[in-house]
Amino acid sequence: MTQNTPASRRPRKAIVIGAGIGGLTAAAALRRFGLDVEIYERATELKAAGSGLSVMSNAIAALDSIDLDLGLDKYGQVLESYHVRTARGRLIREFPFPDIIGRLGVPSVLITRPALQRALLAATDGIPITLGATAEEYTVDGTTNEVRVRFKDGREAHGDVLIGADGYNSAVRRQLVGPEDSQDSGYVCWLALTPYSHPRFSTGAVIHYWGSGQRFGLVDMGGGCLYWWGTKNMPTRESHDWKGGKADVARAFEGWADEVQHAIRVTPEESILAVPSRDRAFLERWGKGPVTLLGDAAHPMLTSLGQGSGMAIEDATVLARHLAGADDVPRALRGYEDERRERTRGMVAASRSLSDFEQAENPVRRPLRDAYFRFMPARKLTGLLEGGLTFPRPAAPAAPRP
Repeated sequence: MTQNTPASRRPRKAIVIGAGIGGLTAAAALRRFGLDVEIYERATELKAAGSGLSVMSNAIAALDSIDLDLGLDKYGQVLESYHVRTARGRLIREFPFPDIIGRLGVPSVLITRPALQRALLAATDGIPITLGATAEEYTVDGTTNEVRVRFKDGREAHGDVLIGADGYNSAVRRQLVGPEDSQDSGYVCWLALTPYSHPRFSTGAVIHYWGSGQRFGLVDMGGGCLYWWGTKNMPTRESHDWKGGKADVARAFEGWADEVQHAIRVTPEESILAVPSRDRAFLERWGKGPVTLLGDAAHPMLTSLGQGSGMAIEDATVLARHLAGADDVPRALRGYEDERRERTRGMVAASRSLSDFEQAENPVRRPLRDAYFRFMPARKLTGLLEGGLTFPRPAAPAAPRP
């Protein structure tokens, strides 16, 4: 097909910046609806961080809505139980995730980032991925609406639509809105994957432990692999450049439940990652012309709800629906943004609010936090959780795929 072929007679071409969860999902979804896709990633190799995440029922329902089956249950572990406990292991509340998931008829999958990356790379097989490509700026032709991206090494890419899926430090977002401040969470996050077994930890379990200005989580990744995370309140300058080691993490959780201390003991020092926890003020406008944002580039959020990956996956499927067969690309992109704005705004706000609540260090607020969840009526708790786990009915119908 020559370059002179009218746009109406050739497939739209999408340039995706970023080969993370959102970028790869968007690429797979867009291809299903007939778009040509190219992916550009600034990293020189596709190596996912050694941590875990949850792909909750809403995200899998979003994939189902466009008939995109990643087979995630083969890569991870289906969630079977969810408990919140005190630092010493006393039960605060069992959350009714299994009941909600059963009613929705869509599983939630606990999965390592490397495993999810493998599933997504299988789904994008055949889509060109250019590594070591750091996007610097883009321009839009005022006559044809073609978008061109220039990379640090001088390369260029051009297409009909540009999708910034390049994460928290998105170059596409930076050009759209200019410099922005980061909103720190007030704590550091430690993350690790390790082989693990313990009599108080069962298959498909998620267990959160709440202390004073600290939290810890145990998450079953399947196959005897544990993902654990820990948090501790500290000033921004320390959390963003943490210099400690495994012994410091162990001291932070000394006296906690045995299964928590055991998880730290059996983890190799080099497997423990320390990362800052942060978000940004919610962005009202995600794009202009043939340019839009997706996932953390559009709406970074704290990890308290475990929905960062879920929102990126939802974004990707809704974006694909709006672009499917669209004659007016900018209009389709604004429709996508309008459909996603309130859903993601609520998730960002809820993640920040829950993070502040759960990290309570004040000796008055801490027992109130535990009592709030322990005595919350079951119907209210179910209602709060079910909204997040339910993928909203799509506003844009799926166009027939070529």
